[in-house]
Amino acid sequence: MSRRRIRAPGVAAVGAAALIAAVGLAGCTTPGGSPVRPAAPTDGAAVTAAPTASLAKYYAQRLEWSACDGSFQCADLTVPIDYAAPSQGDIQIKVLRVAARDQKDRIGSLVVNPGGPGGSGVQYAASADNIVGPSVRKYFDVVGFDPRGVGQSAPIDCLSDHQLDQFLSADPTPDNRPEEQQLLGEAKDMASGCEAHNKTLLPHVSTVDAAKDMDVLRAALGDAQLNYLGKSYGTFLGATYAEHFPTRVGRFVLDGVVAPDLTGEEMAKGQAAGFELATRTYVKDCIDQGSCPLGNTVDAGMQWLRDFLGRLDAHPIPSGDPAVPELNEAWASLGMAAALYDQGSWGILTDAIVAAQQGNGSELMRLADSYADRDPGGRYTGNIMEVIYAVNCLDRPDSPDLSSYEQYAKDFSKVAPTWGPFLAWGNLPCGVWPVKGGEGPRTISAKGSGPIVVVGTTRDPATPYEWSVRLRDQLANASLITFNGDGHTAYMRSNSCVNDAIDGYYVQGTVPKDGLKC
Repeated sequence: MSRRRIRAPGVAAVGAAALIAAVGLAGCTTPGGSPVRPAAPTDGAAVTAAPTASLAKYYAQRLEWSACDGSFQCADLTVPIDYAAPSQGDIQIKVLRVAARDQKDRIGSLVVNPGGPGGSGVQYAASADNIVGPSVRKYFDVVGFDPRGVGQSAPIDCLSDHQLDQFLSADPTPDNRPEEQQLLGEAKDMASGCEAHNKTLLPHVSTVDAAKDMDVLRAALGDAQLNYLGKSYGTFLGATYAEHFPTRVGRFVLDGVVAPDLTGEEMAKGQAAGFELATRTYVKDCIDQGSCPLGNTVDAGMQWLRDFLGRLDAHPIPSGDPAVPELNEAWASLGMAAALYDQGSWGILTDAIVAAQQGNGSELMRLADSYADRDPGGRYTGNIMEVIYAVNCLDRPDSPDLSSYEQYAKDFSKVAPTWGPFLAWGNLPCGVWPVKGGEGPRTISAKGSGPIVVVGTTRDPATPYEWSVRLRDQLANASLITFNGDGHTAYMRSNSCVNDAIDGYYVQGTVPKDGLKC
């Protein structure tokens, strides 16, 4: 979500048991036939060719792998802080590799990114058995990296855990000028905290910077082309890479698309509509299951949820968390959103709502914690809730004028009365962000690239299906797979139609037919 983040399944344990069950039921099958490797380059130097002479030393490096976390291998990749001025200093990017099961017939490396911005690719790759099909695991080294500013790669730190609790507790739907000023104050605190603690790196954590790091990683892995799986925000990162390095695009899958030409306003409005649709689908399912606590019709259920959030705005209930003792509208909204990312968590949400009806907000608070990478009691296990602003505000700056967000709230509410007001104010920190940079929203064609597979889910709450169509129409060489279903992203959490098509593309190089519907 634009106020908080866009995330693919696997970044955090949202309804972990249900999510694991959903992955297990995905119906993966191994495509037939032998693995097909891309043609080897005739000139080995092409693998490490640097865009400029000043970057040659980075492209010439080789990763020094060492055992980590049991059966994995880890290494550090050196990249410049500023690609325009490499002599100004370096940072280390943490990389993790899960080796292909069949090293004899190994095809190459598959670099993965789970989304965010701010999701840990290191943690994501460590779950390789759940994020790619068995045939892909057999023939590819699955490689994840923490993008610059994330996790173990020169992590951005803006606020203390207590301050971050305050930021996330702020009224997300201000009703009057004092509440707007309070929300603006929290946005300024986030922005100034990021600047104060990350002055050198902060201007250089845009998606373009991360895409350039990926090309250095490709060279360090010894691959002539980059094979890639990007989910959610990871699709924006992948598309940006393809635009800058089209001839180095290998077997590319972009699942749950963030279209690169979206403005901050368009993204927030699209997500508001996406979450509204997903919520209506959840409410219908709740009613169909019987004994739904939300009422007997979808419209009645949606109104109940809006009234519930309104009541929490005025009268929070106990959360069971000593650091944030009250579950208010902000935390309840995060908890609801967390469960909407995967339909396997809908039952968990219903149980949490029943508990809240009885005055117990602890179950919704646990869902909100999973969304924020937060432990009960207030310890944040990752920095995604800060990185999302550090990256997004460079990529998609917004207005400092409060009246702009007031207008957003009015406009968004027309298409999403439940989620529109919440998401309308989400980009406020980007209106007061202290540094400028990035390329800004723009269309991407990646002319000259190899075939790129785009995947869209029809009732995806966080990355609406229309965005996948939008990117497919812009790319010069792409095919679109449509999954008619619920939840965020499709590969390895939908059905065998999607999984087989993507596994066959990675392992045999068979490009799925454009327009495939699953």
